[in-house]
Amino acid sequence: MNWDDVQIFLAVYRAGTLRGAAQQLSIDQTTVGRRLTSLERALGSRLFLRATGGLVLTDSGQQVLTTAEEMERLAVSFKRRGEGADERVAGEVRVTTTDALAVDFVVPAIERLRTSHPEVRVILSTTTRLFDLARREADVAVRTLRPEQPELIVRQLGRWEVGLYATQRYLEQHGEPQPGEGFAGHDIALYQRGVTGRQDDTLAGESRRLGRVVAELDSSLMLATFVRAGLALGELPDYLAQRDPKLIRVWPERRRAKPYETWLVLHQDLARTARVRVVVEAIAEMFAH
Repeated sequence: MNWDDVQIFLAVYRAGTLRGAAQQLSIDQTTVGRRLTSLERALGSRLFLRATGGLVLTDSGQQVLTTAEEMERLAVSFKRRGEGADERVAGEVRVTTTDALAVDFVVPAIERLRTSHPEVRVILSTTTRLFDLARREADVAVRTLRPEQPELIVRQLGRWEVGLYATQRYLEQHGEPQPGEGFAGHDIALYQRGVTGRQDDTLAGESRRLGRVVAELDSSLMLATFVRAGLALGELPDYLAQRDPKLIRVWPERRRAKPYETWLVLHQDLARTARVRVVVEAIAEMFAH
């Protein structure tokens, strides 16, 4: 199989549509369709069927998928190993993190990096989705979950308690919640389902069964922004309160059982690449301050 055609096959499989694959690959949709048809002719079988939700793999496509992913893994590994000995402190480094960690740590690190290494260009993606570093979706990740893949280098950047926070404005309007009352009469801001696996039916160990959930946010930055605006109570990592005098810790002695942890992750093949190294160290230094 032609590697270019394999990339198109994988993009269509992951996007579920020709249009989505074209956007991923930065080519036009007509080219995607033509190359996919050419691949199907070369293999002598249909690889996708049209369904209500988009394109789905046929049995033949499912068989091809394993080989295609292995080709991708080898191609990415070949490229990474070639870059591993690159001592030029110049070029692109793709970084992925959440929007809150980007604002609080990664963007300030990039600002410093621009002074010392102006030829390094950081391509920053902020999302709660975990990018696949093995497929080179990113070079460096700053995550709140520790990965387990053996080929990844993992370094802890921070660990903070998570407490219940509000503003003085909110407390003046609603009063301080009382333990044992299930947040009766109080407004609560939470993450949307699926954003984090650490959220449950409690806040700082207290059941929230009688509280009013007035907002469900899709990121830490939006949750913190909502609480800072005085619109609700919410669980936030302590480092935010240390930087924002408007945030008041409710029940200082109580906290969420699981702390807020951050991890820096990169593939072992890139550990010696100069431009990646300087980005990693800039981010680590910002967390250390």
